[in-house]
Amino acid sequence: MNLREAAGSLARAVVLPAAAALVAGVASGGEPIRLGIIGLDTSHAPAFTKILNDPQAPDDVAGCRVVIATPQGSPDIPASVSRLEKFTAEVRGLGVEIVPTIDAVVAGCDAVLLESVDGRPHLEQVLPVLRAGKPVFVDKPLAASLADAIAIVETARKRRVPMFSSSALRFSDGIHALRDETITEIGRVRRVELTGPCSHEPTHPDLFWYGIHGVEGLFTILGPGCTGVRRTQATAETDEVVGSWPDGRSGTFRGAVSGKAPFAGVASGENGDRDTGEFAGYRPLVVEIVKFFRTRRPPVDADETLEIIAFMEAADESRRRGGAEVSIADTLAAGRKAAAARLAALGE
Repeated sequence: MNLREAAGSLARAVVLPAAAALVAGVASGGEPIRLGIIGLDTSHAPAFTKILNDPQAPDDVAGCRVVIATPQGSPDIPASVSRLEKFTAEVRGLGVEIVPTIDAVVAGCDAVLLESVDGRPHLEQVLPVLRAGKPVFVDKPLAASLADAIAIVETARKRRVPMFSSSALRFSDGIHALRDETITEIGRVRRVELTGPCSHEPTHPDLFWYGIHGVEGLFTILGPGCTGVRRTQATAETDEVVGSWPDGRSGTFRGAVSGKAPFAGVASGENGDRDTGEFAGYRPLVVEIVKFFRTRRPPVDADETLEIIAFMEAADESRRRGGAEVSIADTLAAGRKAAAARLAALGE
């Protein structure tokens, strides 16, 4: 079974009867799927809402409308504090009801966009959504630790609730097209080198805050199965991580800690090289989110997302070990043990 078949199988396993009925209603010309947003401290919240609530929205983003949202916010993250009021006002101006609690959002929508910029509260914020059985897109990072990320995925699976998480970079044409190993001009991709912004946030492991975009680009092209990662460079100016894949394939991400660097890269295949193209903005991701809410079939397999989180956590461990390679399998095993403890503490 290939990755796409596995993702489809997982998605079919978690489709709820109520969700299927909702899809049928939309397909037959019923009311739009009502979306709720948790977290208004990221530019994604107003940007996604503008696309979804556009009265002239094209078919690929039509049928979903943001109707309710709660600000949330993190007082110890300057990027959250400085933007929360502004983005809340923007979303309110787009016709969205603003409410004080997550429970109010869950009660007033059919599906949820978890947009809080801080990954630390994502597990606690998503639990009421999963307990209510409502499909959810969790924006990057899925969580601020591998243990919490695994806990989110395992809870969604246990409760049979469709969910996915992804960076918008994954669906940029130049990146996503290279996922297809049948591209004739370069053949199977053997090596990927990506560059981009990698600003840090002290409350999160280094790559989790912005480096996740570049790391997700590596996995989009090379697929899951990474065996180990080395943090080959970690300075005040540059982060560099190298992942090892089976059969000698490799992926390197070089991130500008200042955040001042465009996304760029090259994929090297059996027959030559191909540029990975530029970041295509948010719209391609919103198209996939709408498709997900219509079909309840996640476009990204949850196990691949967990491998991305494990890669970034292992990169921090590699730095602590002076650049030694850290096993992804070992990192995932430790994360699963910690996730079990987290879930037990939360009554799951």
